[in-house]
Amino acid sequence: MKTDVFIAGGGVGGLALAVKLAERGVHVVVAEQLTKESPVYKGELLQPKTLAILERLGVIEDIEDCGHPIDQLRFQEVTTHVDEPPEEVSLTEMNYSRVASRFDHALMVPHEKTKAILRKKGEFYDQYFHYYPGYRFKGFEKGRAKIKKKRETINIEAKVYVGAEGRSSPTRDAMNVKVKRKDYNHHFLTVTIPRPSTFSKGKIITSPDRFLGLFPLPEDEVRTVYLIKAGEYKSIKEKGLEFLYQAYSELEPELSEGVRSIDDWKTVQLMIPFTYHVDSYHSGNLVLIGDAAHTVHPMAGEGMNLAIQDADVLGELLAWCKEESKPYHQYLHYYEDVRKPRVEFLLHLSHLSALVYSYHFEWWRNLRMNAVQRMLEDDQLHVKQMLNISGLGRWDFSWVDRAVQGGFLPVRKRVISDHKQHKFLFSEKEDYPWKRSNRKDGSHE
Repeated sequence: MKTDVFIAGGGVGGLALAVKLAERGVHVVVAEQLTKESPVYKGELLQPKTLAILERLGVIEDIEDCGHPIDQLRFQEVTTHVDEPPEEVSLTEMNYSRVASRFDHALMVPHEKTKAILRKKGEFYDQYFHYYPGYRFKGFEKGRAKIKKKRETINIEAKVYVGAEGRSSPTRDAMNVKVKRKDYNHHFLTVTIPRPSTFSKGKIITSPDRFLGLFPLPEDEVRTVYLIKAGEYKSIKEKGLEFLYQAYSELEPELSEGVRSIDDWKTVQLMIPFTYHVDSYHSGNLVLIGDAAHTVHPMAGEGMNLAIQDADVLGELLAWCKEESKPYHQYLHYYEDVRKPRVEFLLHLSHLSALVYSYHFEWWRNLRMNAVQRMLEDDQLHVKQMLNISGLGRWDFSWVDRAVQGGFLPVRKRVISDHKQHKFLFSEKEDYPWKRSNRKDGSHE
C-alpha cells in the first residue's frame, strides 16, 4: 500500500490531522488499534484556540451540540468541618471573556464524542481518508510502516510517517530522540458523576490539604478530579467509597447526592501526572504529534488541545507542500519551529499551576490565595493568564507581573484594551510561517 501520509494512532490529534489532509486532497492512512470506545479517561476540555481549529475543519456545530460551555473558572478556598457546610475563605473568578476573541469560552465535550465527530468528518472525504480500526502499528520494516490485525499484516509506504500513538510511541522509538521527564508528588482520582442543572461553572475547590476540580459536562454530569498524595491510592481504596462520599460532600455539598452514584471503584480512575518533552519533533520523514512528543500536567487542561494544535500546524504544512510540490522532509522543521516553543511555554505554565496545589502548608495556602486573588484584581495578570491558557496567543509574564502577583508591588488599575491584546494573538503568519518562503531549502528569503 502507498499513501502520502501515514498516521499511527487514531486519537483526536491523529484524526484532526487526517481530516485536514483529506480535505486538502492529501491521501492519508490512519491505523488505530482500538475498535470501540476507550474506557480510559482522556481530555474533555477544548480551549478557544482548539475551537477555532475545529471551526475551520467544519465540525464546530457538531462539537458545540455535544458540549457544555465553560466561560468562567472559579477558584474557591474553603475550610471544611465534619457534618457542616464548608466555610468559604475566598472566591476568585477568572473569565475567558477577557480574551479579545469571539472564541470567548472553552467547551467540555466527552472525549469519545470528539473522536467520533472527527472520524465521521474524515469519512466524508473517503477518496483520501483511509481508516484502519483494530490495526496495531508494529514499527518500521525496510522503510515502511507495518500494521497488524490478528494474522493480517499490511506494509505501508508513505512520504511522511506521523507518530500520534500517545505516550507509548514506536515512531518516537525509531527516531531515537531524547525525552526529558518530570514526576510529581501527587496523583488524581477522576470520575464523572451527576450534577444539579444549576451547577454550570468550572470550579476548583481547595482547603489547606485538599483539592477538588469540577468541570461540568452535558446531560447534567460533571467531571471530577480529586488530588491525593502519590502512593496513597491503595490506602484510600481500603477506606472504602464512603471516603470519597465524605470528601466530596465536605468540599461541595451540591454534589453530595451525585457522588453516591459511584458504586464501584472500577469507575474511579487513577491519574498519575508527569510531564515529558522530546528534544526533536522530526527526523527525516518521521514526525511526532501530541503525547508522542510531549505530555503536560493536567492542571491547566492543555494535553488534548496541544495535540489538536500540533495537527493543525503540521496538517497545514503537509497540505501546502503537496499543493506547491515541495519536498515534505525539507520543510518539516517549520512544524517544530512553530510548535516546540509554544508547547515548552505551556508545559512551564502547567507546571507552575501544579506547584501551586502541590504543598499542604497553611503559609503556602495563604500565598496561593493572595496570588490567585491578585490575578483577578490586576487586569493585566487576568488577561495574560486567560490568553495563554486559551492557546490563542502568548503574552509572557514579566518580573513586574510576578512582583504584583506576589504582593511586592501594588495592583495596577489599568484595564487592558482589545487593541493591546491583538499584538499578542497568534497571526496566520506566525502559525504558518513557511508560506512566506520560496527557497528550495525551506528557509526565508
